[in-house]
Amino acid sequence: QVQLVESGGGLVQAGGSLRLSCLASGNIFSMHAMGWYRQATGKQRELVARIISGGVTNVADSVKGRFTVSKDNAKNTMYLQMNSLKPEDTAVYYCNALLQTRLYDAVAEYWGQGTQVTVSS
Repeated sequence: QVQLVESGGGLVQAGGSLRLSCLASGNIFSMHAMGWYRQATGKQRELVARIISGGVTNVADSVKGRFTVSKDNAKNTMYLQMNSLKPEDTAVYYCNALLQTRLYDAVAEYWGQGTQVTVSS
């Protein structure tokens, strides 16, 4: 059983900052990638940023220069530092992981329950 638990969401004024955390726990043999997605009301879920095994990161153009993704492997925790927040960043932010639970198992995808980020103008 694998769990992804997000924390750190909340209400912030435009221009402010928030840091999201995602703790991965359970039977994790190999973590291939972790990422942050977001879904605003009435819109499709979109990739915000991800970090691949080895430390390679991808960040969406819409948040480049404002958001930074990082990971503490020892704590199995991924972070999303969000600066210069804009009202259009308002969404539910989801943690995503691609991992194996055992050596010869296929890579499986897991999602957290989501955390609300609201940016007021």
